[in-house]
Amino acid sequence: MKAVRFARYGGPEVLELVDVDAPHARAGEIRVAVRAVGVNGLEGKIRQGLLRDVRPLRLPAGTGGDAAGIVDEVGAGVTGIQVGDAVFGSGRETYAEHAVLTSWAPKPPTVPFTEAAGFATPFETALRVLDDVGVRSGHTVLVNGASGGVGSAAVQFAVDRGAFVIGVAGPSNQNYLATLGATPTTYGPGLVGRVRALAATGIDAAVDVAGSGVIAELVELTGDPARVVSIADFTASEHGARVSTGFGRDRSQALREGARLASAGRFTLPVTRTFPLAQAGAAQAENATGHVRGRIVVTVP
Repeated sequence: MKAVRFARYGGPEVLELVDVDAPHARAGEIRVAVRAVGVNGLEGKIRQGLLRDVRPLRLPAGTGGDAAGIVDEVGAGVTGIQVGDAVFGSGRETYAEHAVLTSWAPKPPTVPFTEAAGFATPFETALRVLDDVGVRSGHTVLVNGASGGVGSAAVQFAVDRGAFVIGVAGPSNQNYLATLGATPTTYGPGLVGRVRALAATGIDAAVDVAGSGVIAELVELTGDPARVVSIADFTASEHGARVSTGFGRDRSQALREGARLASAGRFTLPVTRTFPLAQAGAAQAENATGHVRGRIVVTVP
């Protein structure tokens, strides 16, 4: 089968489309014929070798974690799913014609594979960070970096919980955030004042997705570092806030919860651009610009 791999750490140019043996589902896993792959920022960090101390690789290695496709192999002990089912989920080395998923959920029938491919990581990450800071009905929540994949999901999940959401994004994404149910504002100097003008009762919780160096401001807005969580700023702990990671967590419940909202028409995650499998490097480069609305997706013929 065709798969994207890299034999050395480096930029997007190290990614190559090569022929490899297809993987097989082990116990508790499924394999899919991949239709589309969601592009995540973590993949670029791994490819560059930035995480080699915590996630060492044996090179050459594949890339990718999210995908949507048709089940073509079911591992021992797996129930409730069968060959031919359309699913989305997370697994390993998903930039390929076939990939193994370790967590999954049925693809909502009304959602195309290209959109569903980008669901898994935003679903799990957004729900995790909202739970980390205890977001519930009646809260006012600030999402810094609200227009990307995880940010868009965090906004919609928080709104679904009954929270009032203030979303921070660039000028071109202000109207987009409003369509998701957030009250938008922009990055840059004066953030604390702008947010306070929008939040009559103060900020109950703040979620940082962008890693734009505003943890101190978020702590100031909430008045309590325990109510601030980041997935992108690893200096957050210096301010008493938390850094949240999803390593080793089971994503299945989050995937099912997100699929429920998508099936009910209460969740959307736009696909900004698609790239063919042979242009995986270009897809990762585009995603790394930090200006993406929604998701970048790689399609598999």
